[in-house]
Amino acid sequence: MSATTTYAARDSLTMLRRNLLHIRRYPSVSVMLVAQPILFLLLFVYVFGGTMGAGLPGTGAGGGREDYLAFITPGILIMTVASIALGTAIAIAMDMTGGIIARLRTMDIARSSVLTGHVLGAVLRTSFALVVVIGFAVLLGYRSDAGPAGWLGALGLLLLLAVALTWLTVGMGLAADSVETASNTPMFLVVLPFVSSGFTPTDAMPWGLRHFAEHQPLTPVIDTLRALTTGTEVGGDGWLAVGWCLVIALVGYLWSRRLYTKVPAR
Repeated sequence: MSATTTYAARDSLTMLRRNLLHIRRYPSVSVMLVAQPILFLLLFVYVFGGTMGAGLPGTGAGGGREDYLAFITPGILIMTVASIALGTAIAIAMDMTGGIIARLRTMDIARSSVLTGHVLGAVLRTSFALVVVIGFAVLLGYRSDAGPAGWLGALGLLLLLAVALTWLTVGMGLAADSVETASNTPMFLVVLPFVSSGFTPTDAMPWGLRHFAEHQPLTPVIDTLRALTTGTEVGGDGWLAVGWCLVIALVGYLWSRRLYTKVPAR
């Protein structure tokens, strides 16, 4: 390992520690971001679950809340990842508008470490949030037929998606002209699971909406998670899900690096 790589890793860990301390001192944002998918979980299970569960393919009239809970849990987990990524955009914008980025640029640290620290912190927060949300789902009656390999695969895919969406929202935070803009711009990431296979089968949608839902990036991720957590065959959706995550991560990383270098702190 070269000295440059060693210094970059050391500086990234320092920036990670800074972000973790910030989370500990200001936990309200993290609590809000984790509470959002839990509220949607409760809403959909107890308000719509009885009716929606009966309409799921393969359940017939006997389907109910437990069937619908198992169906929507992957979509709720995707919402959890997107919510934490949204918080990263806010944190980046706060650093930009508060003059922190300008100060860090003058310090003798690896330039990539500032953004990498935010991404690593977001991945750790995402891991914690996923455990909390899955715990709530289990309390509501969620059960899985998947084995350890299936759950490891699901966790790996969720963390890969977390890295991808976080790099994308880092770019959004850098591009935003205010914290308010940074909090609103990534909201479409939280809305996208609703226009996918996350909450209803795409076959039940009108043609135009179905076409969009079937070809947007989050649908293969949700379908892959559903297959992994139910112990069924993943098929080609797995490669498509990984491919989308890698493309989003690469685009987000390159965009964020360019903005960090060229956009002045505000």
